[in-house]
Amino acid sequence: MKILLSFSLLLVLFSCQETTTFATQQEDYNTYLVQKAPKTHTKYFNTWNNKITQDSLQLMSLGIVAGEYNNYFSKTADVVYLKKAELALEKALAVTNIDKASYARALARNYISQHRFKEALQMAHLADRVGGGKEETQALLFDVYMELGEYDLAQTYLDSLTNMSSFGYLIRAAKWNDYKGNLDTTITLMEKALAKAESSKNANLLLWSYTNIADYYGHAGRIEDSYQNYLKALRLDPNNAYAKKGIAWIVFSHEKNGAEALRILDAITTNYKSPDYFLLKAEIHEYMGNMDKKAVNLDYYYNMVKNPNYGAMYNAYNIDFMLDHLQEYKKALALAQEEVTNRPTPETYNLLAKTYLKLGKEEKALQITQEKIVGKTHEPSILLTTAKVYKANGKSTQVEPIKKELKEASYELGPVIAKEIQSL
Repeated sequence: MKILLSFSLLLVLFSCQETTTFATQQEDYNTYLVQKAPKTHTKYFNTWNNKITQDSLQLMSLGIVAGEYNNYFSKTADVVYLKKAELALEKALAVTNIDKASYARALARNYISQHRFKEALQMAHLADRVGGGKEETQALLFDVYMELGEYDLAQTYLDSLTNMSSFGYLIRAAKWNDYKGNLDTTITLMEKALAKAESSKNANLLLWSYTNIADYYGHAGRIEDSYQNYLKALRLDPNNAYAKKGIAWIVFSHEKNGAEALRILDAITTNYKSPDYFLLKAEIHEYMGNMDKKAVNLDYYYNMVKNPNYGAMYNAYNIDFMLDHLQEYKKALALAQEEVTNRPTPETYNLLAKTYLKLGKEEKALQITQEKIVGKTHEPSILLTTAKVYKANGKSTQVEPIKKELKEASYELGPVIAKEIQSL
């Protein structure tokens, strides 16, 4: 009788586990996949844009138009709007005698979006020199120094901002802890920031918070929490491509449902033309064995990034593309060296090490890995390169612990990369 009861209890427990297994539901997000093309001209925009002449000194018009161009870029990913915002801000900065620091910070943010980090730093220093908005400038300097890999300087500016009641401080402290590999602390700080955003009822802060905390929950393996926050973002902004992409990744990496992930991504890329989205579509087609469709999406990416307006924005993707699809190793090396010169971070050194590995220079790749990467990042994709470098140099004992860590990060890396881990 006791054995029977125990067996019945086990059945109940297993049933409970099965019913609580998380799965996405199409009805949760289907409505967000049918969206009209975003408007890129409004009456408000036209009113202010018409005030600007070729030799215009209409400072207010320039600022407002730049803001609208940024908005159009965020909705469409069309880089022409980012460049138009840059031109308007540069002109505003050139003619203004008031609030110069504010325009310098806005232009720095634009340069960051374009991966022109050294120019962003110049604008941040200009804002610092002319004064006004000291805390905003310190926050900007933290952001720029993090991008440039100047982590000691970044920490100095973060310390100067310390205020647990400040949304700006909390999100930057979260970023710092993510860089240090303290994911639990990162999430705690982001949850505090989210609470601030919710109490403020500021739609922009909420949207940013929901998508960022969704990312962090995904890194922590809290897939349902990640999913729910992407949905919250979409309730605020039904056109938000980033949140939809986040859901597509959950469907692909967690549920292994490539067809549904592609349905979501196809809906996004109807009106949102970010080149990296086509790389993700190519990856999913590879997983599904659709090599012809993979090639179509790779071609789409390749032709898009030929646009000179992208500048350095896709350099990291382009290096991988040259290594994995074009076998243009010398071109990749030149671009990787350029990236390291522009910002010597673990991410750029990883690209350089990866390139040397492809060139058959295993010892050079190992030297870079040991000196510039090991112990300086916890990013799974970089750890994967490190493991490959160790393997190529016959250091199998150092591969195994990394392999274990990579298996734990299989959701972040995705099903295609997960297969690579097995061969390490």
